[in-house]
Amino acid sequence: MWAFGREGEVVTQLLPEFTRRHPEIRVEVQQIPWTAAHEKLLTAFVGRALPDLSPIGNSWVAEFQAIGALEPLQTRAEHSAFVSGADDFPGIWRTNVLGGVLYGIPWYVDTRVLFYRRDLLREAGHDTPAATWSEWRDALRRVRTVTRGRTFGALLPTDEWAEPIILGLQKGASLLNAEGTRGAFREPAFAEAAEFYVGLFREGLAPTLANTQVANLYQQFANGDFAMYPTGPWNIGEFRRRLPASVQDGWRTMPMPAADGTGPPGVSLAGGSSLVVFRGSARKDDAWKLVEYLSEPAQQSRFYRLVGDLPARKSAWADPALANDPAVAAFRVQLDHLARTPQVPEWEQICTRVWEHLEPAIRGRVPVATALADLDADVDQILAKRRWMLGRRRAVEHASWLRPASPGLVSASAPR
Repeated sequence: MWAFGREGEVVTQLLPEFTRRHPEIRVEVQQIPWTAAHEKLLTAFVGRALPDLSPIGNSWVAEFQAIGALEPLQTRAEHSAFVSGADDFPGIWRTNVLGGVLYGIPWYVDTRVLFYRRDLLREAGHDTPAATWSEWRDALRRVRTVTRGRTFGALLPTDEWAEPIILGLQKGASLLNAEGTRGAFREPAFAEAAEFYVGLFREGLAPTLANTQVANLYQQFANGDFAMYPTGPWNIGEFRRRLPASVQDGWRTMPMPAADGTGPPGVSLAGGSSLVVFRGSARKDDAWKLVEYLSEPAQQSRFYRLVGDLPARKSAWADPALANDPAVAAFRVQLDHLARTPQVPEWEQICTRVWEHLEPAIRGRVPVATALADLDADVDQILAKRRWMLGRRRAVEHASWLRPASPGLVSASAPR
């Protein structure tokens, strides 16, 4: 098994019980930094040196399925006692299904919610979390007003793609066309979301800062430089470690506000990591046993306590460490309201282009409509090979349809 980052260090602590149950199976774990994971997996695939199983980011599933690296798991899951999707968050489970076939089992889940300074919002007259875009923008405005411009409503780093994509998904944007062959960012749903997003900067409610320009996120949050920050569960532990005691009781999390007339709450990203078995493995049955073991609610609860990754099994959330934690409550609500990004292998490239094209609009250099037109053109170039491959497939299928059923006899279904 390959495992990445901190999870690679911790997963070995779960294995003694697995070995006790399956003494005939010896598990070797190779830890790899997350920064090298994607490239190492692709290199190993080319060199036919992939491990038996590994976690991969949910957004990578389409890419590795497209190159034929992943073993279908549908049949195994259907015969499993509990790894069947019934105890999973539907939005996360769907990220592992392509063409009706299951390729991964969610291991831990991830999404984005709003971290906020409840004292600053209370001072601004917002005692309850914002439920809609209108309420959210009003809260940001009031924070800016009552602090006389000292505090920004929210920190929305200009070099992140997640925030505008989340807003687009909340409006029902498809992001790509139905076939996943061209960009659809100029369509009204995403265009409206982009105007709202860019408007937050142009109104001065969020600073025009990239992540590299933020000196110290935690210190600035504690100082009250901004009142809200959209981020993921990894920051729960960081906030508790890095914020001073004076503000530890002054922050909370809330689900993402919904587009007016659609919620609440609004949808957020379906992220996290899933366990996959590689098609070239000679030990698929043993690998599946390990996948099942790591998916047990008891192991997921223990994994959360060790590393802080949120469990993929709903029943694991009954653990008091999760059920009684106010900082985690918003994540539990949000996980029932998720949307997946397009399942195309090129998505990792596309999402980066989103912020690259929107940043000039944020800084007032180009209109939003121009930024989205340029974004669609860029995405169309990225997807050119996909269009060519689909075109070739259709041509082959059409030729096969026209081919005579037997020598000298034209098929009755062929057009005249």
